[in-house]
Amino acid sequence: MSAMAGSAAPILHRGRVLAWRAAALGLAARAGGLADLAVLRLGIQDSPPGSLRVALAARLEEPPADPGAGYAVVWSHRGAPHLHPAGDLPALATACWPASEADAAARLGWQRARLAEVGMASRRAIRTVAEAVGQVLAGGPRVKGELSAEITAIVPAPLSPYCRPCGTHHVAEQLLRLAGLPGGARLRPGTKPVVAEAVEGWAGPPEEGDPAPVVAAYLEFFGPAAAGDLASFVGTSVTALRPALPDDLVEVTVDGRAALCPPGLVDALSAAPEPAGVVRLVPPSDPFLQARDRETLVPDPARRKEVWRSIGPPGAVLVDGEVAGTWRTQQRGKTLEITVDAFRALTGAERGAVGEEAERIGAVRGAGSVRVRDGEP
Repeated sequence: MSAMAGSAAPILHRGRVLAWRAAALGLAARAGGLADLAVLRLGIQDSPPGSLRVALAARLEEPPADPGAGYAVVWSHRGAPHLHPAGDLPALATACWPASEADAAARLGWQRARLAEVGMASRRAIRTVAEAVGQVLAGGPRVKGELSAEITAIVPAPLSPYCRPCGTHHVAEQLLRLAGLPGGARLRPGTKPVVAEAVEGWAGPPEEGDPAPVVAAYLEFFGPAAAGDLASFVGTSVTALRPALPDDLVEVTVDGRAALCPPGLVDALSAAPEPAGVVRLVPPSDPFLQARDRETLVPDPARRKEVWRSIGPPGAVLVDGEVAGTWRTQQRGKTLEITVDAFRALTGAERGAVGEEAERIGAVRGAGSVRVRDGEP
């Protein structure tokens, strides 16, 4: 990895990078259907529940009530539920499978310490639970709690620590999520509690993992990224991910921040057209907000804290590819009230567009009416 042709690192401006992302992630123009959304190759997260419908409303002319048989919600990146094309699931399982023991330990986070205490390798633990997932779902769909309980009865006791909030032993949550897709589990969209069912014809957990396709997809949709950004999105460490980084990445800077970029994207990013007049309301887990270089998305530290709250984060108001505020909802009878806290004064046209986007959210949430109000100054 080096600067292009030994010269100084190309300088990219954040406005162009954000313009590229808005277009690549399907937010610059409405698509006719799911098949037209390239971002589904990366996946659209559905947490908190209902976020997927809002994310699709921001991208599609007419959001579907149900994604349909050609698509599936699975626990993929970082164990979070994402919508993906059903045909991508086998390759996605390999891309999300740990490439090494260090990779598996990093993905398990704090849970790796318990496995180390009982002498069990992290990758073996994930495989053991994945095999149990397939075994249980072979008997039919299961509510998540039932799935967890039946897996707990199958796997070795060290994989089911005592959970104080639940008052019982059960397989660790992140371990179950990381093992779900490799074990052939998909989630029924919109179910509460969550219902898991088997992917038809599933061949079982992958033999080896290869996160390179996830790295490539991140770079395709987000453009320049530091190695730490890529590792954070995957849910692993920089050291574990480094072998998966492409050899031809070039060094660039985005408003002074060092990053890596595919060489073919540098010129395209410099020439990315700005999405003039485009307003969208996106949920807190929207792909646009999943970029790990948050200082590029929102340069002001105080504003970043507002957008990415650790508990109960709001949605974001996007105006021409910039985060121009946040929004929250509250149901009052049959009326969905959307409170907008703008980071600057919105023009009349922008406020009108916010109202139109709010109506789209109300429609996918089945509200009788929608009211938009300004937040407290």
